[in-house]
Amino acid sequence: MMNDTVMVQIPVSREAAAALQEQARREKVGKLVSNLLRPEAPVSDPLAALIAEIKAAARAEGLSDKEIDAELAAYNADRRL
Repeated sequence: MMNDTVMVQIPVSREAAAALQEQARREKVGKLVSNLLRPEAPVSDPLAALIAEIKAAARAEGLSDKEIDAELAAYNADRRL
């Protein structure tokens, strides 16, 4: 895990809670939240910064921008149903 971490409780959907049963996923989400909320790194748009970080991680895993955009579009379409 990350250095100097503490456990916190936050409300999430049942689906998110189920996904967070995996230790590796909890560590990734914890890192994202920690980076998003760092007081020493002011960000004008925290959501944009988070999306950029997620896209960078996806690119590092070998996904192209076209594939990332297609996944986001599919996700958004599912959420609208």
